[in-house]
Amino acid sequence: MPGPLTLEGFRVDLAECLFLEPGEVDLQDSPFAAGLDSLRIVTLLEGWRAAGADVTFVDLAECTSFAQWWQLLTERTRGADHADA
Repeated sequence: MPGPLTLEGFRVDLAECLFLEPGEVDLQDSPFAAGLDSLRIVTLLEGWRAAGADVTFVDLAECTSFAQWWQLLTERTRGADHADA
């Protein structure tokens, strides 16, 4: 079972899909401009939903930055013990 969502884990997830190191992920970047396509977003979404996030593809598509994704995930995760740093 996946562990709780953390900012570090969020960066790792994004980095894997973008072929970057976690420290290279700029949270101000647009997910689509950064190179994510719908298939990769769905893959990320499945993992985050398994960790308790109650978000949909449409929710993420309406966001314009990874920072907005993180905010949405932290607001909509059941029983989460988030680490914001």
